[in-house]
Amino acid sequence: MRYFVTGASGFIGSAVVPELLGAGHEVVGLARSDASAEALAAAGAQVRRGDLDDLDALRAGAADSDGVIHLAFIHDFDRHEQAARVDLRAIEAMGAELKGSDRPFVIASGTLGLKPGRLATEQDMPDAALSPRAAAAATTLALADDGVRSSVLRLAPSVHSDARTGFVGYLVDVARRQGVAAYVGDGTSRWNAVHQRDAALLFRLAAERAPAGSVLHGVDEEGVAMRDIAEVIGRRLGVPTASIAPEEAAGHFAWMGPLVSLDAPASSLLTRDLLDWRPTGPTLLADLDGGRYFDQA
Repeated sequence: MRYFVTGASGFIGSAVVPELLGAGHEVVGLARSDASAEALAAAGAQVRRGDLDDLDALRAGAADSDGVIHLAFIHDFDRHEQAARVDLRAIEAMGAELKGSDRPFVIASGTLGLKPGRLATEQDMPDAALSPRAAAAATTLALADDGVRSSVLRLAPSVHSDARTGFVGYLVDVARRQGVAAYVGDGTSRWNAVHQRDAALLFRLAAERAPAGSVLHGVDEEGVAMRDIAEVIGRRLGVPTASIAPEEAAGHFAWMGPLVSLDAPASSLLTRDLLDWRPTGPTLLADLDGGRYFDQA
């Protein structure tokens, strides 16, 4: 199979591309820069130049493929609604090229904030009034009625590896700047988690055999307490660990304040049963304690 992958040189994409190639597939990766193009070529993928605003490049990539895996997103939380509109237009453009073909179209989404305070499952749907990306997911799933084997893969907020990146890497940076590893309230709010390698495997399985209209959860650990994350960060940085009040979260964590306060456990039991997905990677705390998160940027 020949897969067109957006976000192919990003954190998730850099694991998805070798996963696909290792399974014998061809990969054409979307690259918006020379550095991204070089990284993709070095990994063994073909390159299509363009970005999420280049709808012609997206249409051509989808048309010339046996399936699409859409990972790219503009992660600018100051322009989140604008980024969601760009994402929706990209999905509409690629989806139109896939209609009537029964080709797979897998998009990345997230579990964070899906059902705060209780265990979210694949059967739960986001509140469109609260989630700017809800329209993208709904549009993708609706393509199942137009002959597209579409699926939405909702990732844990803490996709982790031994690399210093992602939301948890940001928490390390904040603790270093502030001189304290903080958590909100009693620290029992939870984030679900998955290893980067296990997430990449799930994207391949989804592209290969997820039924049309599937909602999948890229979740290994259902919930890791924010206090436990802060304690590892504090110990490794040699700074105190402390609670802060909810009203202090925005000042301490900046744009991430509302996210740190969310209690967001999630299950992946339906996904595991559907695709026989069996995560094998290390836990979030093991990666955090033994990885490169504490290397200076």
